Amino acid sequence: MKKTRFTETQIVAILKKQEAGIKTSDICREHGISDTTFYNWKAKYGGLQVSDVKKLKELETENFRLKKMYAELSMEMLAKHPAAGKLKS
Repeated sequence: MKKTRFTETQIVAILKKQEAGIKTSDICREHGISDTTFYNWKAKYGGLQVSDVKKLKELETENFRLKKMYAELSMEMLAKHPAAGKLKS
């Protein structure tokens, strides 16, 4: 995944500027981002507070950890019981 120049907290602060009444084009020019990037951020982070963003990040991290754990357990299960992975015809 591409690394962004901005943290989630910074993104929320940028979106708050628009809610305060500053033009989107001025915000984009100030921070060196495209309108498309701004609206993508707005779709993902719009209406969130900084605390909500931190919770979202924690949930994403937890979700990644659980998916990794599930994949490892599935691989162990298939290694121990090769017949479990085969479909019956």
